[in-house]
Amino acid sequence: MAAQSLILAQAGCFVPARSMRFSPADRIFTRLGTGDRIVRGQSTFLLEMADAALILNASTPASRAFIDEVGRGTSTYDGLSLAWAIVEYIASHQVHRPLTLFATHYHELTTLGNNLPFAANVSVTVREKGGRVVFLYRVAEGGADRSYGIHVASMAGVPGEVIARAARVLHDLEKGAKASPTGRGDQLDLPLEPESSALRDALEAIDPDTLSPRQALDLLYELRRTAGIDDRGSPRQGAPGRDK
Repeated sequence: MAAQSLILAQAGCFVPARSMRFSPADRIFTRLGTGDRIVRGQSTFLLEMADAALILNASTPASRAFIDEVGRGTSTYDGLSLAWAIVEYIASHQVHRPLTLFATHYHELTTLGNNLPFAANVSVTVREKGGRVVFLYRVAEGGADRSYGIHVASMAGVPGEVIARAARVLHDLEKGAKASPTGRGDQLDLPLEPESSALRDALEAIDPDTLSPRQALDLLYELRRTAGIDDRGSPRQGAPGRDK
């Protein structure tokens, strides 16, 4: 709606608002929507990055950019990292710095709105009552305190059993713990951090530059025992690091 109103206003047409203040833009850039181009072998994420690249390479301070959920087409950490870097680039570049409306569900990005000199956080207000939410469609200063994806899923008709399970998993993940299995055979733990590895710990403690050839050979045999490999090169039965 913001981009459409700007186009209408700049063309001299009426806009769907009581009043509107704007500055003429030389170009309007958008990164909106999802979908891949199967015929061309282009994934959703590739198209996201192509649109982002156009904004970062061709915009000017007189341009306007509307970016929605960039980074969602890849893993969470990749997407967050790219979104973070894109916001910093737009906010600090001397040439490619369009006035930008950047919509995201990455709550970590609100840190940039509080710290970058040319950035600010706004959010759409939500009222929650009795476990239900009402979207007020009003924009207020400040970032959102959390997302409401599970509420939206419930409104869309997702079965209550799935909603309840999702709420429990979300609670566990937010606490930094593993998601507790339900006891059903098809439910798995969701570890947030890799479990400690004795072999990895041993390797991290080694300084190769301080080892003599003999010490290196002895250490190699010790690491093989830690990994549970016997003298014939095959994994041993039983606990790693123990002899039969």
